[in-house]
Amino acid sequence: MAVYVDDAVTLWRGRRWAHLMADTLDELHAFAARLGLPRRAFQDKTSGAHYDVSTDLREHALALGAVPISRHRDRALVRAVIARAKAQGRGEAP
Repeated sequence: MAVYVDDAVTLWRGRRWAHLMADTLDELHAFAARLGLPRRAFQDKTSGAHYDVSTDLREHALALGAVPISRHRDRALVRAVIARAKAQGRGEAP
């Protein structure tokens, strides 16, 4: 099990954002709570379970042990994490 944070590649309203993802929803929510984020379900069901985090929170996540990934280099890993999260959201075994 692991928590991942990707490159800060999304630009929205003049700020850069990264995605915080995990192998399980419980793990995602627990890690997000350590970052001070509220517990919630999927942010976007079309792209799996993730939180959008600012670049400051990305650095904090890395300090807490999140694994840095690149959506460009690590596409297979990102797809696997998203697929597991979607399966959990549909009530299927991860």
